[in-house]
Amino acid sequence: MILYDSVIIGHITKDYNIDHLDNTVEMCGGAVLYSSASAYALGHRVAAVTKLNADDSDRLLSLTLPKEDIYCSFCEKSVVMRNKYFTPDKEKRDSRCLSKATPFTLEDINGIEGKIYHFAGLVNGDFPNELIIECSKKAPVAVDVQGFVRNVDEESGKMFYRDWADKEKMLPYITYLKTDAAEAEILTGTDDRKKAAAILHSLGAKEIVITHNTEVLVYDGSEYYTCPIKSRNLSGRTGRGDTTFAAYITERLQDGIEESLLFATATVSLKMETPGPFKGTRKDVENYIRGFYR
Repeated sequence: MILYDSVIIGHITKDYNIDHLDNTVEMCGGAVLYSSASAYALGHRVAAVTKLNADDSDRLLSLTLPKEDIYCSFCEKSVVMRNKYFTPDKEKRDSRCLSKATPFTLEDINGIEGKIYHFAGLVNGDFPNELIIECSKKAPVAVDVQGFVRNVDEESGKMFYRDWADKEKMLPYITYLKTDAAEAEILTGTDDRKKAAAILHSLGAKEIVITHNTEVLVYDGSEYYTCPIKSRNLSGRTGRGDTTFAAYITERLQDGIEESLLFATATVSLKMETPGPFKGTRKDVENYIRGFYR
């Protein structure tokens, strides 16, 4: 049986991205797509676990992994998203989920073993609590809170954010917790990222990763680590957090926090200069570090 460095679980979306000038780009997206590309590009053995309608099987071609490392279950509906961005930096947007897919279950990952189980959700409801709890018994669990604080209005499809009702129950099962700055404030009530990280750690998560458009912050309960983002343009802004988190947690399998954070931040800085999932190499990231971080 294969032991993957990371088993990444999440839906692949069809995204309709509309920029501030009303230009529309249709592309595949989703945290599982950007996360798996990042970890795989850095040389890690990664499995992607996803679900979609059989008619949308061509979405699997957007994954950069070898075919044998893609595990797909078919369900009634695939995910369709519409993102309207209001500013050039893509920090402000209106997001709508036009179609939701079936939630994941233990059956979907049966027999797929990983050193980390990475829950790369899109909206609340993608993962039942029991799935996280069971995976935490086998290996460290990594959770992107987007899949728990982002909700969908069933009538309009408009996505909105609210606090994770089960956070106090679930955070003790989570080794790596990722939020962006806005999500951290929703979870903790403070816009101070260091204070937010401390609160989330106090609730039970072991390592907190908070992404921001200027830097990435990590807190392990004793020390804060930060690393600046150095992108020269933002054409590849979509997938920023997913790329960062997957790179960080897989690097943590072999390195310390400071080194892993540097590598993850350099990876996302380079990725953000080109649209789509990261398709560079570990050598490219090492060169980027020498050029912009040393």
